[in-house]
Amino acid sequence: MSNYVPVITIDGPAGAGKGTIAGLLAKRLGWHLLDSGAIYRAAALETMKQCVALNDSQAIIDTLNKMDVCFIDGKVIACGEDVSLAIRTPECAGMTSKIAAISVVRAALLERQRAFAASPGLVADGRDMGTVVFPDAKLKIFLTASPEIRGERRFKQLSEQGISANLATLIDEIAARDERDAGRAVAPLRAADDAITIDSSRMTPQEVLEMISSFL
Repeated sequence: MSNYVPVITIDGPAGAGKGTIAGLLAKRLGWHLLDSGAIYRAAALETMKQCVALNDSQAIIDTLNKMDVCFIDGKVIACGEDVSLAIRTPECAGMTSKIAAISVVRAALLERQRAFAASPGLVADGRDMGTVVFPDAKLKIFLTASPEIRGERRFKQLSEQGISANLATLIDEIAARDERDAGRAVAPLRAADDAITIDSSRMTPQEVLEMISSFL
């Protein structure tokens, strides 16, 4: 039992606030953080940079194997470069959903994600953290919100970053991504059987944080 590392997973659809909540919770607990979505986004960005074809799974895996990703002071560093803004564009988001649907790509990233679990503990956010990556996590949260609310949040986030976006288009893209993620054959987006579902549509990040903390 000495090697046991407690893990809290926060899964849910795009724009539900997983990243914000996971960061706040990890800071409160003094635990490590895994933003699995950022890893997939960084992978998508790298394949776009390298002009790798989506139907060339081996080339994608080779690209990923050469890619180092880490999280430093809230920033996503991939291959030594701060890609925090680049991975948040609508184009990268669309590519990420397609990359994430490829089974061999998910398998290649599985152990890399599990390696983030280290003492004193890990807060992991994503789409299959509680169902696939850390099925034995001590606490599993499924965080959701309406597509409209999530679209508004994403629009505000992009605007603050100086990235141009259309709200109606963002909402449509989020709804389409939900359908793709929930319907994919490998690791579909769903709440783990033992997860606690929280709808953050009308909640502040602090309120969500306090609710999750009450389960610890």
